[in-house]
Amino acid sequence: MTARERIAGNVANYVDERTGAAKWLKKNLNKVFPDHWSFMLGEVALYSFIILLLSGTFLTFWFDPSMREVEYEGSYLPLKDVKMSAAYASTLHISFDVRGGLLMRQIHHWAALIFMAAIVVHLLRVFFTGAFRKPREFNWIIGVGLLTLGIVEGFLGYSLPDDLLSGTGIRIAEAIIQAIPVVGTYLAFFVFGGPFPGEVFIPRIYIVHVLLLPGIFLALITVHLMLVWYQKHTQYPGPGRTEKNVVGYRLMPVYMAKAGGFFFIVFGITAFLGAVASINPIWLYGPYTPGQISAGSQPDWYMGWLDGLVRMSPPLETHAFGHTISWNILIPGLIVPGIIFTAMALYPFIESWMTGDKKEHHLLERPRNNPNRTAIGAMSLTFMLVSLINGGNDLIATHFHLSINQIMWGTRIGIFLLPPLVFVITKRICLSLQRADRESVLHGRETGRLMMLPHGEFVEVHEPLSAEQKWTLTQHEQSAPLEIAAEDARGVRNPKSIRAKLQNRMSRAATETISKPTSQEVKELESGHH
Repeated sequence: MTARERIAGNVANYVDERTGAAKWLKKNLNKVFPDHWSFMLGEVALYSFIILLLSGTFLTFWFDPSMREVEYEGSYLPLKDVKMSAAYASTLHISFDVRGGLLMRQIHHWAALIFMAAIVVHLLRVFFTGAFRKPREFNWIIGVGLLTLGIVEGFLGYSLPDDLLSGTGIRIAEAIIQAIPVVGTYLAFFVFGGPFPGEVFIPRIYIVHVLLLPGIFLALITVHLMLVWYQKHTQYPGPGRTEKNVVGYRLMPVYMAKAGGFFFIVFGITAFLGAVASINPIWLYGPYTPGQISAGSQPDWYMGWLDGLVRMSPPLETHAFGHTISWNILIPGLIVPGIIFTAMALYPFIESWMTGDKKEHHLLERPRNNPNRTAIGAMSLTFMLVSLINGGNDLIATHFHLSINQIMWGTRIGIFLLPPLVFVITKRICLSLQRADRESVLHGRETGRLMMLPHGEFVEVHEPLSAEQKWTLTQHEQSAPLEIAAEDARGVRNPKSIRAKLQNRMSRAATETISKPTSQEVKELESGHH
């Protein structure tokens, strides 16, 4: 034993005698994680968050969260001697006079976009594969909470520079707050410290942006990772994979090495984007003044769908009891997002209620094997995309030489027609893919080779699937629809008969599938008795 090994052993023994960490580390460092490319989406979100913390810390050294009026004396000549807030002036100072400041600003902004994109795609992966089912309902709720907080955090972040574009977004936020019946005006006065824009808004959202929300993020991410660690990771079905095991690599050394390398890949891509792709050039917009607004004012993409909903809403107002209720702001700005995010958070429980499924699930589902869930996801994405398109209707109109009214009415009609249409089409596609899987198991894979039989008939040669392929295509469970009687055997009406009828109908829709081939059918075909 070398001197270095002896010293390391003595240090490890010293720590273990006082903390008892050896047993815990041995158990957890040998923990196995499955290996699939889609699982890295959550890692991208985590690494982007770390980049956000590091770059944001750098920016706080020079940013002045104040709305006091100053004259700009920096190196950007087009704004020389222009009156602006100290927040805007300090952001210009970071961009033009701090070494590496503009790079850090752009890395921070790009990391925010990647962070939100990774959360959205990660949630979509979890949703379409059924990874939210028991026992991971709480983790799903945490994920929806992180998405919601990310939207708020991003909005507050690009509002801090106090440029014309961010000020326009703040003005829209103030209108949404004021649209709340009865208390909206009081809330707006409280948030802005008086009439808009006030002088305390930037300092307040700065504290929320750099202290309050990051603290909540850290807490939720920690709980999220702890639950993943405790409940073990889900895995895709395959040979040797069951509900009670995990097939993959140990945490040390393989998984940690891959995760560490992947962090630097994410950081490198983010830094490359920050270096070569301009984002949020605030110096082009100028300082915010309440009397000005710029054309082509779009928020970041994760807020664009909300802006699109507000834009497409027709002018509807109600005057009652001395109060004005602006439905054109209240419905798209608060009610619809509230319904969407509440439905997202409660969906695991809704699906469990529809199907009657109360079992634990550690194996993922192929999206085609749950057509109803996949169709709901596709329908929701269509709703968001139509809203997002309308969020940029002015730019679409100018670039494609279209009438903005045409785009507006197209999205208004499309947001009601396209989601149900996509639901039906997606469900039919999933059922068709199930039918194709059934045919592949029973008759083999199409080879594209034609063979002429002795009597002149041409037939396509099918290649039988391997045992592994057959197992993968047939291992999934198929639930039968619930049948809750509205009356008992004596004709006594169930007091919950309306609920029972609703549950029965929804259960039939949720469990609609193409029956997978049975082992008996496969044996009959293989023996030639068909």
